[in-house]
Amino acid sequence: MRLTTKGRFAVTAMIDLALNGSDGPVTLAGISDRQKISLSYLEQLFGKLRRGGLVDSVRGPGGGYCLARPQSGVSVADIIRAVDEPLDATQCGGFENCRDEDRCMTHELWTTLNVKMYEYLSSVSLGDLVERHQRKQAPASTAETRRIVPTLSRINPSAAL
Repeated sequence: MRLTTKGRFAVTAMIDLALNGSDGPVTLAGISDRQKISLSYLEQLFGKLRRGGLVDSVRGPGGGYCLARPQSGVSVADIIRAVDEPLDATQCGGFENCRDEDRCMTHELWTTLNVKMYEYLSSVSLGDLVERHQRKQAPASTAETRRIVPTLSRINPSAAL
């Protein structure tokens, strides 16, 4: 699989947009600052994401980008396809007969891998990634409390109150 920085950055930028877009359009400068991705690179990516129907642009003061579809309706495969990122593990350039008149010996293996990659990336939504990120960022006090209270109650039953 040849997933380059274009696809990785596009997915990262879309997660940032989803996380920060609840209050209105998100600027590319904001994404650039938070994710340390070049602003000019983001401009190129978001042009493709807009043409791919994944984001909408809002002009004027307070403008920026917002999701064009619900987070659950955008798959990682959609994002990667929108930025023209090829997922071709065959290295055959999409040709059936990559060795003159014949297929290479491993063509079917890599073609099957391509299918499996797209199946997986199609099964993961932007909403899934946002939810995973938010779970990781949950306040430690809540998680710590759940873990510590049962331990304390074994030591001192009144501590759990």
